[in-house]
Amino acid sequence: MNSMPGNTKPKLVIIAGPTASGKSALGIEMALDFGGEIVNADSMQVYRGMDIGTAKVSIRERKGVPHHLLDIVDPCDPFNAATYRLKAEPVLKDIHSRRKVCFIVGGTGLYIKILLGGLLACPPTDHELRNKLYQDYEAHGLQFLYDQLHHLDPESATNIHPHDKIRIIRALEIFHLANQPFSTLVRKHGFKGTPYQALKIGIHVDREVLYQRINERSISMIESGFLEETQDLLNKGYSPGLKAMKSLGYRHAVRFLKKEWDRDELVHRLQIDTRRYAKRQLTWFKADPEMVWIDPGDKIGVKKLIKEFI
Repeated sequence: MNSMPGNTKPKLVIIAGPTASGKSALGIEMALDFGGEIVNADSMQVYRGMDIGTAKVSIRERKGVPHHLLDIVDPCDPFNAATYRLKAEPVLKDIHSRRKVCFIVGGTGLYIKILLGGLLACPPTDHELRNKLYQDYEAHGLQFLYDQLHHLDPESATNIHPHDKIRIIRALEIFHLANQPFSTLVRKHGFKGTPYQALKIGIHVDREVLYQRINERSISMIESGFLEETQDLLNKGYSPGLKAMKSLGYRHAVRFLKKEWDRDELVHRLQIDTRRYAKRQLTWFKADPEMVWIDPGDKIGVKKLIKEFI
């Protein structure tokens, strides 16, 4: 791989986009063309036993392309963006040492951002404060906490979904521990000084087409054994309260298995929530001015971009 004059940083090709946009297939095709390897950047595909619900590529679908950071933890194991970076860095170093093209493929924007821009120095969790925030949540509801955050840190509140309990509580916790808004810490950090050169390729799919794919995938997942996969996880003792089990799809399957929803309700809710998730992913990636948006069908254009970069 050639480096830009004066720039010896290792190169990464990022292929990102919303769920059902075709990231995995494009990444595999490009890895085959350029002799590359793929590093997963999907926060759910790191979990063992969670295959159908995360649209994890099968061994056959990988077509011999090495894939990294798939199936590395159990659903009960703690895993976050910081853990992801710690796991990814030695993998990237190894791939580059063998002079292979490294493709980062996935839809978890935070993982990609932290991998490229470093970690944000935040105060460690204060269990007493967190317990108090959870008590406020139990007593007054999530809207009460969200209103607090909107008052104390309106910028963060704008960027956090009103139903995202974990991020709302963490942002409030950081505000009280750091004596400044989380958004101020983010702005000061800037996520600059990346140790890598990155070509960021974003997959653009017409929204109506994307939503149709999501609707079809939701049905296909269920027909392919997603409910049985979820039941198997429950049978192995993985609690529905685990972070992994409360993720998109699995929490829906649990509601069905508990007979709280019928099949029609399951499909309807899964399709709606997956479309909403895809919309949030698009919002995240479109906010990145370095993202080069491509039509996944334009294979010649994609190959040209990569060839010029590496």
